[in-house]
Amino acid sequence: LLNILPEETAQELKESGVVKANKFQSVTVLFTDFVAFTAHSEEVGPEVLVNRLGDYFTAFDEIIEKYGLEKIKTVGDSYMCAGGLPFPIKDHAVKMVHGALEILKVVEEAKADRKGSGLAFDIRIGINTGPVVAGVVGSKKFSYDIWGDTVNVASRMESMSESGRINISEFTYELVKNEFNCTYRGEFEVKNRGKMKMYFVKGPHSKKGHQL
Repeated sequence: LLNILPEETAQELKESGVVKANKFQSVTVLFTDFVAFTAHSEEVGPEVLVNRLGDYFTAFDEIIEKYGLEKIKTVGDSYMCAGGLPFPIKDHAVKMVHGALEILKVVEEAKADRKGSGLAFDIRIGINTGPVVAGVVGSKKFSYDIWGDTVNVASRMESMSESGRINISEFTYELVKNEFNCTYRGEFEVKNRGKMKMYFVKGPHSKKGHQL
């Protein structure tokens, strides 16, 4: 259970057999997606592809754990995680952006060292912050998941990002702008939300002396 659920959630499930859904007022959600993954998948054998994905996701897992964030799930070649649950923390947005920068670094290093596997990808990353509902679904294969408009917008941030870039919403930007250099992209039409301001993260402010 501890491999698929947060420890407190697993304990609640063991003790009562069910897990109450919880609402969190401020959570930062990240989505990644490998660019042109389908095209790559048609060029190599399934075993090579799965092993390579495993290498990437294992590295992502280590980064997420390092910053005290929570992996939610992978869907195909997409990776999803959140910060600020199952326990609320104040700086989840900052930690998530630091994690996203390290994820980018892993991907760029893999591209530079293609001799190792012969297979490397580009990646898009999207981040958004807001309220979510979290809980466990299923009775056989348990799944800890999150729902809400915040999650949908985070997914849109990813799909509207660019290769090798971290695209964040205005909600996340307001929480991280004192820590990171960001470039304002403008307002873009987002499905079911109208126009939203978006920003690309360039990196930490140099005055912090923290360069990833």
